[in-house]
Amino acid sequence: MQRAEAARSALLLSHSKAQVDIVQLDVGSVQSVFAAAQELKARYERIDFLYLNAGIMPNPQVDIKAFFKGLFSRNAINMFATAEGLLTQQDQINTDGLQEVFATNLFGHFLLVRELEPLLCQAGHTSRVVWTSSSNARRTAFSIEDIQHKNGTEPYSSSKYASDMLSVALNRHKNCQGLFSSVICPGLVMTNLTFGILPSFFWTFIMPIMWLIRIFTNTFTLTPYNGAESLHWLFLQTPESLDPRAKYHSLTSGLGANYTQPRQMDIDDNMCEALYEKLLQLETHIRGGAADLNKP
Repeated sequence: MQRAEAARSALLLSHSKAQVDIVQLDVGSVQSVFAAAQELKARYERIDFLYLNAGIMPNPQVDIKAFFKGLFSRNAINMFATAEGLLTQQDQINTDGLQEVFATNLFGHFLLVRELEPLLCQAGHTSRVVWTSSSNARRTAFSIEDIQHKNGTEPYSSSKYASDMLSVALNRHKNCQGLFSSVICPGLVMTNLTFGILPSFFWTFIMPIMWLIRIFTNTFTLTPYNGAESLHWLFLQTPESLDPRAKYHSLTSGLGANYTQPRQMDIDDNMCEALYEKLLQLETHIRGGAADLNKP
């Protein structure tokens, strides 16, 4: 909350007439999602934009041998952009009995959207849900038989691919109620999440190389400001004009110009529908458990 208050103060310095409210929410906790949703429904009559941005990558492990092999190969750009074949994580169970990455990166967001449907789906109004995905979202990391990724080593990639699919499913089910969903990819952005993947001395060595590589690729956005380009671009678009099967990428030219480009996602409609149904079933199960917890 201290960080939120600091961000609020910074925003009000440059936008003194704005109203900036704060609600505490941990999307990795079912009870926190329910409590925050109740507070939002008490405060507001409608939500126009809901940006779903929370994400974790616990205990990332890098295959150092594969890293240096890829660093000096033609695959270097793709390796940095996607971390394919390079990065694994060690997931764990949270207090709700769910896989932590799945709960935080996907299910908590899904539950929040479901809870806020009265504010998002209103006659005569359109609302927008925008998911922050990743270039690390890969179909090969996801299994419809194991949506929580209990048996794998790439829960982050699995959860981001699942969010891509969920966006497509939400459009199929909710466009008729005025709710539109979109997916963005910020590109390779250097944040605390990224810096936590490798020891600091590695980044001291790598960063000059990455700035050099950016001359030859547009996916190395590198700064959070550049990575937010597609979030801002989507805000200015009419929802009906957007492609529900596209992921909108933040891109930066070698000279530093930012722009947004849609790219088709590797998505199967039947799998999207199957995931949506499984999430609804899990929601029903979780709500039953939450009701039990609230009994005296």
